[in-house]
Amino acid sequence: MAETVTTPSFLVSLAPLLREWLPRQRWFAGKGRPVTGFTPVAATELLPPDGRLGLYHLLLRVHQPSALGAEPHPGDCYQLLIGVREALPPRLAPALIGHVTDGPLAGRTVYEALYDPRPAEVLLEALRTQARIGGLRFERDPHQEIREGLVARLMTAEQSNSSVVYGDTFILKLLRRVVPGVNPDLEIPLALAREGCPRVPSPTAWLHAEIDAESYVLAVLQPFVSGASDGWELALRELAKGEDFAAEARALGRATAEVHTALARALPTVTLGHVQLQALSDGMTERLAAAVQAVPGLRPYEGGLRSAYRALAGLAVEGQTWTAQRIHGDLHLGQCLRSPSGAWSLIDFEGEPARPPAERRLPQPPVRDIAGMLRSFDYAAHTVSPPAPDWARVCRAAYCSGYAEVAGRDPRTDAVLLRAFETDKAVYEVVYEARHRPDWLPVPLSAIRRLAA
Repeated sequence: MAETVTTPSFLVSLAPLLREWLPRQRWFAGKGRPVTGFTPVAATELLPPDGRLGLYHLLLRVHQPSALGAEPHPGDCYQLLIGVREALPPRLAPALIGHVTDGPLAGRTVYEALYDPRPAEVLLEALRTQARIGGLRFERDPHQEIREGLVARLMTAEQSNSSVVYGDTFILKLLRRVVPGVNPDLEIPLALAREGCPRVPSPTAWLHAEIDAESYVLAVLQPFVSGASDGWELALRELAKGEDFAAEARALGRATAEVHTALARALPTVTLGHVQLQALSDGMTERLAAAVQAVPGLRPYEGGLRSAYRALAGLAVEGQTWTAQRIHGDLHLGQCLRSPSGAWSLIDFEGEPARPPAERRLPQPPVRDIAGMLRSFDYAAHTVSPPAPDWARVCRAAYCSGYAEVAGRDPRTDAVLLRAFETDKAVYEVVYEARHRPDWLPVPLSAIRRLAA
């Protein structure tokens, strides 16, 4: 494996190809705005390009015009793995980025290397041996073994990141849009592993980079839960068959409470008093005001929705306090796995990627996660025709009951806080669906009508 940090000169010849290719990727966050340029953050040669297979690891800052009304932005930083071959075999045709005509790679073909098992296996071997290549640092838990020779395959159901499975033993999550600093997707599973919490796969290895005195978490390797079902897909299957999901929802509530309990032991908690709760209420109110401007269909419900936030502020004035702690931050059915034995696991602790890392690491009331899951049941119930609101109601109740069995406190007893967070989430969903999936807009709008009543 090469250990030379390359100069970025070859990026000039790649730029026209990447400008066309990047916006087509599902994980590219800047859709709808043209790519105007690139700034290399780091370029590392993992395999020399003069062999049969070359491999580059790139961190690129991508420049685009700011969205209308938004502040000027320095551009998002993306992680890329670029393979280099004379020609692509047919099996790699979907991975094609383009044919290079100029520069040191002239005449070669470049492609998305994660589609190719060999480059993906290079990453695993680097993690296994704790390699250091340029600014890249491949680390692993010395107490966990990584066997040699595990065959890699790219998972195709990704959204904001990419994942590679190695021989049904490990799964590597490669972050695409990266920012410097502590990443909760590594921090929280490591903390839960120290607590012995079995509901979250313990990180086996991870990749980070040290660049200009800043640290970037780039990838996390965890045990692969073989044969597991995604909670969203499982719920939809049961709904389609007209089957009850209450027992699963109850078990999922217990699993969520186990994770919250372990996190409260592992990481600091804080008390939210008047000042913090007023700030929480003010933030929700500001997001609602912005949402009403973006989606005028919210306007008839604005007064009712604001009442949820006023009620929260009112309790703050009366001296009500809540404990805040680290939570999942973006919990929904798609972030849960059920193993063939029936045990639930929670995954993807990255939080909402659109929020700054420092904000994602702030302690929050656990009810925020509960609200996210309740909204997810509602979404699932609207995938069938006609929608099945009773199915969602049963799941919501079962989930809260299961949570109470472990936590010792039913989240429904914090009705004002729960309503405020659920309202905030539904308002976010309305804006998201209006922008990206207008066909789904009736789902959060039906919740808006209920929450505003």
